[in-house]
Amino acid sequence: MPATRPVLICRPGERSRALAGAIEALGLPVANLDVMTLEPVPETPALRSAWLDFDHFHKVVVVSPFAADCLYEALDRYWPALPLGTAWYAVGAATAATLHDRLGVRVHVPPARAGEDTSEALLQLASLRDLEGQRILLVAGEGGRTLLADTLAARGGRVARLSLYRRRLHPPPPAMQARLARGDYRALVISSGELLEHLARWCNETTLNQPLIVSSRRLATLANDLGFCTPVVASGATPAALAAAVAEACDSEDADVDHDDLDDLEKG
Repeated sequence: MPATRPVLICRPGERSRALAGAIEALGLPVANLDVMTLEPVPETPALRSAWLDFDHFHKVVVVSPFAADCLYEALDRYWPALPLGTAWYAVGAATAATLHDRLGVRVHVPPARAGEDTSEALLQLASLRDLEGQRILLVAGEGGRTLLADTLAARGGRVARLSLYRRRLHPPPPAMQARLARGDYRALVISSGELLEHLARWCNETTLNQPLIVSSRRLATLANDLGFCTPVVASGATPAALAAAVAEACDSEDADVDHDDLDDLEKG
């Protein structure tokens, strides 16, 4: 297939630009599948009450960059100066960077030894092990996993989970559905289990044998369960980490193309 085949991404919103830029810097074209949009939810009395009581929380845990953006918009209305003494946590480096840029706060992230930016990794932090009597604000979107809330509560925390946005899933455009079916792309990059399961319905045997880049071992397990043959696990969900994994996968793919005899042996 021609070298101009794109790398497919499906990251929603502004974050897609940074990921596309990091991959394009490798000299590879990028196409966005455009299958998810993010929408802030209208403010409710419960949300307003949480913002007014924001200084009562000991810890704030934020799960995504868009959640961090929504949190900033709310706090900017109610707290011109942030209360002191709050400990801030983010599931990944991109979320931490958004919080730091927007709010100027220091943010705890998953320990480097964990090797990935996930909820499981964040929960390894010593400061999140004993939470007896502490009030914790968990800032996320609607739906999603309950691991963080359940674990923090099991460790003694009084957890308030605020859903600040909703995800809207869409089918890929017809041209992208056809590209997926033909395997007419260099790699597919996914950093969300919800998106992986959503896109699986348009994947066939050809698609399942194409390079798939995921951002965690948990997603690699899910990919294997869905039938993807060789998911490549990036070191995180940042554009740099995902682009590095794309480079690795594409180099490997090019090597296979250049050595048909090895490829035939593998098929046998």
